[in-house]
Amino acid sequence: MDARFDAFCSSLALSAPQVQCLKDEIAESAIGSHSDGSGLEQACRAAEIALGHDRVDTSPLNNTVVHENWSQACVASPYCIIQPANAADVSKALKIFRHFDINFAVRSGGHSPNPGASSIDANGILLDLQHMNAISLSQDKSIASLGPGGRWGDVMETLTPQGVDVVGGRIPVVGVSGLILGGGLHHLMAELGTAADNVDSFEVVLADGTVVNANTKENNDLFWALKGGGPNFGVVTRFDVYTIPARKIWYEIRVYSVDDLATVLDAHVTWQNSGASDIKSTASLIMTPDAITVILQYSAPVERPEAFAPFYNLEPLQIAVPSTIGTFQSLATILGSVSSNQPMRHDYRATSSRIDARLYEDVYRFWQTRALAVRDETGANQTFVIQPVIPNVAKQGVARGGNSMGIPTENHIWWTTLVDWTDPKDDEKVRSVSIETTEQWKKLGQERGLHIPFLYMNDASRDQNPLATYGAENIARLKEISLKYDPTQLFQKRQNGGFLLSRI
Repeated sequence: MDARFDAFCSSLALSAPQVQCLKDEIAESAIGSHSDGSGLEQACRAAEIALGHDRVDTSPLNNTVVHENWSQACVASPYCIIQPANAADVSKALKIFRHFDINFAVRSGGHSPNPGASSIDANGILLDLQHMNAISLSQDKSIASLGPGGRWGDVMETLTPQGVDVVGGRIPVVGVSGLILGGGLHHLMAELGTAADNVDSFEVVLADGTVVNANTKENNDLFWALKGGGPNFGVVTRFDVYTIPARKIWYEIRVYSVDDLATVLDAHVTWQNSGASDIKSTASLIMTPDAITVILQYSAPVERPEAFAPFYNLEPLQIAVPSTIGTFQSLATILGSVSSNQPMRHDYRATSSRIDARLYEDVYRFWQTRALAVRDETGANQTFVIQPVIPNVAKQGVARGGNSMGIPTENHIWWTTLVDWTDPKDDEKVRSVSIETTEQWKKLGQERGLHIPFLYMNDASRDQNPLATYGAENIARLKEISLKYDPTQLFQKRQNGGFLLSRI
């Protein structure tokens, strides 16, 4: 075997018998000649030897792990699956990927609906982080350390009884890593910024297998990049996030008729132009073709806060959740309960706009007509979601070490949609609704001076390019950081999915 192979085995800390075992199974001529992406069998065998048979599945075709992606559009059978237990295992896996020059995908929660994200077919290896799901608190309870494979429901279930909360996911099933690396919406975003802005430090395994910390004191450029920069720089193996004392909060969920669309939108705009100055208040709209759901949430135990006065005089069809003093965990349980457990295909889509009730109304009517027609034909369910973003979100990002997203420093909204359907043959028809709707948002927004060219990564669809909307200066800096920490560009050339800098 050549010197490169010997150095490779040494980097994996293989014992002499393990090295001999690997030599016996890999022909010398096959070593170091895999620029075409072959060598999968050798790579999987090397992983078995280096990590142990219990952490590598070399015949995953019928393995239930393959089917654990949230969206059926993302289910694919890899050549093998590596399930690391710690950062050292991840380091070995990345060294193997580099040595054999193979394609791979990384999955934490697997909640992205975009094909190729968190999944790969038999042309590559899946690095599945679900066993790296530890949750712990520092002695003074100021920092929670979260494994990338955890889910936000487990985080809340663990931390809330210990008297602390974190700025993280709003839905229990969502994974820790993907949410933070894409930014991360939370009920406290108006007050404390995105989930990414509430990270104190990242533990990261770089492309060469080196394990580093990224924070304001160490590798602070990488720290900045990871906050919203997606899967471009390494595999994060631990998130150290700031905690806050567990809060009692107020919430109420109201359902209105679509006949009241104009008045509900007017109330929302009135709130965002005035009541949203109370940064403890959040009002989100989740609209279907048949009804409008308004989620009012106040991050203190105040019954019927004055900030939401514009909504109190509107007569709802139903109070789905009455006035409640609860916790972020209890609200997350309610929001998560409306999701179907049936395996389905899913899609999101993103756009942004300045505040204007008539623009919202015109785009909703455009969307409603198409959503109803496609639902009648395919059974697909679609939503029209307005998420408010106030200037303090961007300001909090700056105050907490900066982030790579370039969030606009003005009052605006992030629109998204959740699309659910079952038959792959309907993919194009179903997705056409949201594609045409974002085109309409842009067209009308530009005509009326209301368009904002920012895409929130965690709401973006497969054909969108959120990184490209972060601003030219941020994009250039992100690319420089990528080259610094991944000079061979493993994550850009061999990583299967996700929003990559190489695709800008």
